[in-house]
Amino acid sequence: MPELTIKSSEPHSIFNLHLVLFFFACLGFLCQCAAPRQRSAPVQPVPFAERPRNIILMIGDGMALSQISAGIYWKGVGKSAFEQFPVVGFHKSHAYDNKVTDSAAGATAFACGHKTYNGAIGMLPSDVPCQTVLEELCRDGFAAGMVVTCSATHATPAAFIAHQKIRAFSENIALDYLQTPLDCFIGGGQGYFTDRPDKLNLQDSLKNRGYVVKSGTSFRSLPLDGAAPFMLFTAPKEPPTAIAGRRYLAPATETACQFLKKRNQNGFFLLVEGSQIDWALHANDRNWLKAEMLDFEAAVQKALDFAAADGETLVLVTGDHECGGLALHAGPRATDIQPAFASKMHTAALTPVLAFGPQAALFSGMYDNTEVYLKMRLALKK
Repeated sequence: MPELTIKSSEPHSIFNLHLVLFFFACLGFLCQCAAPRQRSAPVQPVPFAERPRNIILMIGDGMALSQISAGIYWKGVGKSAFEQFPVVGFHKSHAYDNKVTDSAAGATAFACGHKTYNGAIGMLPSDVPCQTVLEELCRDGFAAGMVVTCSATHATPAAFIAHQKIRAFSENIALDYLQTPLDCFIGGGQGYFTDRPDKLNLQDSLKNRGYVVKSGTSFRSLPLDGAAPFMLFTAPKEPPTAIAGRRYLAPATETACQFLKKRNQNGFFLLVEGSQIDWALHANDRNWLKAEMLDFEAAVQKALDFAAADGETLVLVTGDHECGGLALHAGPRATDIQPAFASKMHTAALTPVLAFGPQAALFSGMYDNTEVYLKMRLALKK
């Protein structure tokens, strides 16, 4: 019996030894794999606060899951900013009375927490103005800013500061900018403030209210110490495309974050829009889309870097709707993708919501687009 016991245990001992060695070999391999991923993630030198003091809401107009997927693949070397978000949810983008939303109704849902009809800017279905999160936070003593690659009067930025039944009322929307003390704006649309049918010069009105108003894409002459509000108009109407050389979105996002932090110690709300992603999708233009997605991704990275260093900033990235019915097919090489379009219009596809920072967990799951507003207010608890 002793001999039988020894002979039967010897294979077990060898097996256990091999198992232990295999375990440590696997552990070492996994550690080696994990190291590059940690180096490519945003640095977090300070722990997150319990609740955010600042919110950066970044909207890729027309951007849903396929567009984000394409952006990740197009990034190439290194980890895309989109991959660095620990929390992902999905919102249902439909309008009040239409399964397919437009940008006006979609942005109003984010801004006010209410569904509305397509074309409405900051209005309820009953044609009553709704208070936006930007207006509410300004009232509560926060700073607020916008950085966009469209005109100031375009649907998405307009929905956060204006109240009009029809999104095409650009001159009226520009007038609404005088009603809310926005701290900074970087984007196009200067002509809607100066070259108007009613002959009003809203740029002079802004200056009379203490604004520094400049044209171009240089930040050098702006009051970046936070001493005064500013409007930097990057174009008379719509800015050029990213494929034509427009490159201000990422540095403007970084500049606005730093400015707003200096401007008000209570906190800030910043809206950033990659506006022309939608335009490229309407045109079914793959090269234009790639340029816009990479431009927006660079801006997202700037916001993440700020939030990681700040510890009190919640960054949200989403789209107002999907556009183009984008599909990603195999490209001519195994490492390529080939975008294809099923439509030149918006679609009803679910849209991701990416969240990073204090209270990011609120944004997981699946919900209506109106919940983005409600979750922002809940995160701030204000």
